[in-house]
Amino acid sequence: MGKRYYCDYCDRSFQDNMHNRKKHLNGVQHQRCKKAWFDNFRDAAAILADERTKKPCRKFLQTGQCVFGSNCRFSHMSEQDLADLKRHIEGERRLKEDRGLGRVPSERGIEDWLARREKRKAEPGCESTLEEEGAEGSLESDLPPHFLSIPDLPASLLPPPLGVWMNTPRTEWG
Repeated sequence: MGKRYYCDYCDRSFQDNMHNRKKHLNGVQHQRCKKAWFDNFRDAAAILADERTKKPCRKFLQTGQCVFGSNCRFSHMSEQDLADLKRHIEGERRLKEDRGLGRVPSERGIEDWLARREKRKAEPGCESTLEEEGAEGSLESDLPPHFLSIPDLPASLLPPPLGVWMNTPRTEWG
């Protein structure tokens, strides 16, 4: 049967030769699928700017459906959707400005975590580090907070529950 070419954008495969590949890559269907793929990665500011330049889609406003879908040259966003998008952009902008001005004192970064880790490695006994953590009153996780904010982490990457490792006896191996 010969080699086959699989297009990730279109989720199609066909016989791989120069004519078929060129015809597919220049086709309207492939261009639409490719545009839809890259539109998934646009930021909110670009989407808002694009939607503001478009006129509202009459068909979508009347029936709630449009035969052109995401390829429609008119906007399918309501005024409420645009306002929500603008609020989202403002929130992101404020967050970036806050980070640019300086870190929040309660937030710990990776540098702090690495410095504490190196300090623990230099100390001879692990028991003393556990007592120091208990004395500080920080029974919270040793991981920086931005590591914990990653959604859908597998259970093997999540930190153990607080206080679990405090009561385990130390045993020497070997």
